[in-house]
Amino acid sequence: MPDKRTIERARRDKRQGKSPSTQAGEFIHDEIRKIRRGKHGARSAKQAIAIGLSEARRAGVDLPPPRKGQTKERTRRSAQYAYSAGQHKRKVLRRPKASRSAERALKREPRKAASHRALSRQARTASARRGAAARSASARKASHAKGHAQRSAAAKKAAHTRARRRA
Repeated sequence: MPDKRTIERARRDKRQGKSPSTQAGEFIHDEIRKIRRGKHGARSAKQAIAIGLSEARRAGVDLPPPRKGQTKERTRRSAQYAYSAGQHKRKVLRRPKASRSAERALKREPRKAASHRALSRQARTASARRGAAARSASARKASHAKGHAQRSAAAKKAAHTRARRRA
């Protein structure tokens, strides 16, 4: 269950017009704080993030579940349930025994999942996947054909172009 302060911070983000993922970030930060304080652990940084996202959905953040084919069906179903609960589309079925056993299982997990190193590794792999998907095949081919100096020059030129278009 997220703190009242976390929910309030997420609501403030919403009032400021920030994206749902930024609002959900408050819940993820809260989850990482809980792990670092030793309230419970997590198997990995990815699990810590997933718990935070689930709490955000249940708290009413407008963060739709991932599309079909992006994640496992079970993950998608879980996210769908949390999202519809947060949007008041379904009555939440409380299962104290399941909740207790999940909490007990998390208490046995290591606290290393919220370390700076683990979170950094998770962020690096996530951004690498996004970067590869964002580039077109022709852009990838072109970058392979260039050497380091040419790639660096191309990046500088692109940054200069972006700056010029913004001005």
